[in-house]
Amino acid sequence: MLNSVIVVDDEAPIREAVEQWLSLSGFAVQVFSRAEDCLAQLPEHFPGVILSDVRMPGMGGLELLAQLQARDPDLPVILLTGHGDVPMAVDAMRDGAYDFLEKPFTPQTLLDSLRRGLEKRRLVLENRRLHEQADNRSRLEATLLGLSPSIQTLRRQVQDLAQLPVNVLIRGETGSGKEMVARCLHDFGPRASKPFVAVNCAAIPEQLFEAELFGHESGAFTGAQGKRIGKLEFAHGGTLFLDEIESMPLAQQVKLLRVIQDRRLERLGSNQSIEVDLRIVAATKPDLLEEARSGRFREDLAYRLNIAELRLPPLRERREDIPLLFSHFSRQAAERLGRSAPVLNGGQLSHLLSHDWPGNVRELANAAERQVLGLENPASVDMPAGQSLAAQQEAFEAHCLRSALSRHKGDIKAVLNELQLPRRTLNEKMQRHGLIREVFLPDNGDPL
Repeated sequence: MLNSVIVVDDEAPIREAVEQWLSLSGFAVQVFSRAEDCLAQLPEHFPGVILSDVRMPGMGGLELLAQLQARDPDLPVILLTGHGDVPMAVDAMRDGAYDFLEKPFTPQTLLDSLRRGLEKRRLVLENRRLHEQADNRSRLEATLLGLSPSIQTLRRQVQDLAQLPVNVLIRGETGSGKEMVARCLHDFGPRASKPFVAVNCAAIPEQLFEAELFGHESGAFTGAQGKRIGKLEFAHGGTLFLDEIESMPLAQQVKLLRVIQDRRLERLGSNQSIEVDLRIVAATKPDLLEEARSGRFREDLAYRLNIAELRLPPLRERREDIPLLFSHFSRQAAERLGRSAPVLNGGQLSHLLSHDWPGNVRELANAAERQVLGLENPASVDMPAGQSLAAQQEAFEAHCLRSALSRHKGDIKAVLNELQLPRRTLNEKMQRHGLIREVFLPDNGDPL
């Protein structure tokens, strides 16, 4: 909280008097008689001001200042000095001290200095927070690639939810990036330094599910040799990602619900209750509530998991992202395989954009790798059949626009000359077909 003050002084009467003044004035005060104790207990990103005497046994105020400056140069430190220490205190301010007060000082003088220091600290921490948010946005854009409105919305949702201590349910088709989104929710949140534990519920045999999730003690069942920490306990402090949650056996759903409610678990073969602090991110293809209505999933657990829901759009709903993604995956594969990344021509790009990609981003990444290996030509992807004449006309118009934009590398003037269209008409058609000029610019596939 931004009214926090730490007081460091070896003289008990001064500590007690200052603590009383500040507490009565609404400050949250913590006192230390030794600078070493202050350093040992100072939290990271302390949201307040340090008030320290200069002359103390052991580590003095100037050495404490130097140590604090090494940790955080923007942390306000106010020094308390005797009359003979004033020149020294002036030098200390040049070295980074925020202010100094000559003893004896009045309560009002102290309060004025502290309030100025706290305001400075508030501005510094707010500026850091804004910079961190901007950095996270850039990193998130480099991870969840795409320019389509749906992916931009998804990034905003992920950035907001990453900071919140709520369980999240991710819905999306196979290959749409559910685990990547779960990983982003972990990496861009306060649990990033703790474990991210992924469990595919469909891949665990039912008879092993409880031991896998909850762990077991030695001899808990036939073959249980030694103690084993389960996934829930291993994820303590971090995030547990439960993929294909709809495949979890009903018997284990009851036990998972109990863990979510009580934040405690028991290993198989043990009566000891173990506290767990974790965030659960679950992923599913079907509607979990519909599964519950059909009796295949517990409704109470569905609601517990679905505090917030993220829907991942299939690739066919964000076709304008395909060139960017294909280029990115091609360069990744080329770097990994020691080959050059191929350049798509207009016809190849048109065929990529016309494919429905039932395997979504995973299928696109595989196609890019096969092309780098020379095993597949994107032009071999089939055009959709069975469409009405109007739909085919729309598709042909979109193909012509994409080809021209690709051929001229996003040069709008060149596209206008080739297609002999007014600028306003081209803009309207590009908007209708979801075409974005930046996608076709040279090196558009570099992660941001």
